[in-house]
Amino acid sequence: MHAKFPIGQIVRHKRFGFRGVIYDVDPEFNNTEEWYESIPAEMRPRKDQPFYHLFAENHDKTPYIAYVSEQNLEPEDPDVKIRHPGIDEFFDGKEDGVYRPRQKLN
Repeated sequence: MHAKFPIGQIVRHKRFGFRGVIYDVDPEFNNTEEWYESIPAEMRPRKDQPFYHLFAENHDKTPYIAYVSEQNLEPEDPDVKIRHPGIDEFFDGKEDGVYRPRQKLN
């Protein structure tokens, strides 16, 4: 399945409103069953869609890592500042509102 959002895009969770920067994408669910079952059944997303790893921050600006299904994300204003320490490790600035992944050295 094709991912709707690219690595480096700033997104917002549709239901909970937290924001984050995508740093990795799984083409479909790739987490533990325990994690999946911990989501209330009425809110549990389908497994057959992309899931995104985010450098996220809550409403209090506390940074954390989130794993979110595509159906629960929407694009966020690219000028929004996300203050997560992982951003500087994985990205090298922004271009056209999307963070540029750092080039890996061999």
